[in-house]
Amino acid sequence: MGLPKRLTEMQMKFANLVVTNEGRKSGYECAIEAGYEPDRARQTASELQNPNKFPLVVKYISELRQENNKKYDINYGKHITELARIRDEARLSKAWSAATNAEIARGKAAGLYIEQKIIHHTKNADLSREELKEKMKRILDDNKGLIEADFVEVLEK
Repeated sequence: MGLPKRLTEMQMKFANLVVTNEGRKSGYECAIEAGYEPDRARQTASELQNPNKFPLVVKYISELRQENNKKYDINYGKHITELARIRDEARLSKAWSAATNAEIARGKAAGLYIEQKIIHHTKNADLSREELKEKMKRILDDNKGLIEADFVEVLEK
C-alpha cells in the first residue's frame, strides 16, 4: 500500500485548523470541522498527528506552526513599531487613553520606566510583645501623615 505522496484537501484543512485554533479547539473538534466523520473524529485526529501513520500531515502541521511563529515573532523593532501604529490610530480616533497607554508601553519596552519593588522580610514572631509595640510605635511615628488619628489611638490602647 505505502504512504501517500501528497495531502488530501481534508488533511490540509485539518492541519490548518489545528494550527490556527491552537489551544482553543481540540484535534477532535478540528477533525469534525475539516469534514471527518464525528463517530471516528477522535481517532482520526490522533492518527493524523501521528508521524508514523501520517508523516506528511505532521510535517505540514510543523511547517504551518513555523510559518505562524515567524509571522507573529516579536522583536524590539516590531514591538515598538506596532505600539507606535496603535498609538497613532488611537490619536486619530481621539482615543486619548488608548494613545497614552500605547505610548507608555513603548516607553517601558524602551527601558524608560523602571519598576522597583523592595520586599523586606522580618521575623516579627521572634519579637517580644514589648518589642512589637516599640516597632509599631516607630512605624506610626514614621508615617504620621499617612495614618488616620483614630486608628493610631486604637493601636496605642
